[in-house]
Amino acid sequence: MFVTALVTSQTNYEKGMQKAFELWSTNPIEASNLFERIATAETDNWLPPYYAAQVLIVDSFNEKDKEKLEAKLNKAQDLVYDASAISKQNSEILVLQAMLHTAYVAYDGANYGMKLSPKITALYAQAKQIDPKNPRVIFGKAEWDMGSAQFFGQDTAPFCKDIESALELFANFKPETQFHPNWGKDRAEQVLNNCK
Repeated sequence: MFVTALVTSQTNYEKGMQKAFELWSTNPIEASNLFERIATAETDNWLPPYYAAQVLIVDSFNEKDKEKLEAKLNKAQDLVYDASAISKQNSEILVLQAMLHTAYVAYDGANYGMKLSPKITALYAQAKQIDPKNPRVIFGKAEWDMGSAQFFGQDTAPFCKDIESALELFANFKPETQFHPNWGKDRAEQVLNNCK
């Protein structure tokens, strides 16, 4: 009975995760809610709250309404805290936290840039210390550095080498499971094309 219950719960987890990933492209809020429901059942698994937060963070980059942006990012922050409580010193979660701060800066650089820029830089440095071969760490930092350079009217070309390094890491990266983070390669290729 125990084995049957274990297999069933794995199947339910896998079905739920796949369904949430499918929903992401058509209904991000519902996808985040489903990841969050999975998180309540999988209390020792950092991936459901990670993805619930990531959906909200990615969706917030297109948000123009300040109240809606803050609501999404406040909820995402709680989910990032949940994920990091389960998995401490996790480079993927640190990258997600940096993305959350970046969403605020992208929305209003004048108000959030000075306050959050040092935190974002520190998060990428910490993530790189934990896992220097994580392509999302290298790419995220390079993209952040490029955005900062653009904002200050500086040359972004020096960071193109970092994007190339990230793409080399993406080429050799194997996620731990089918649900572990494996995103970013397409975006890195886009950014590198812009370099050229």
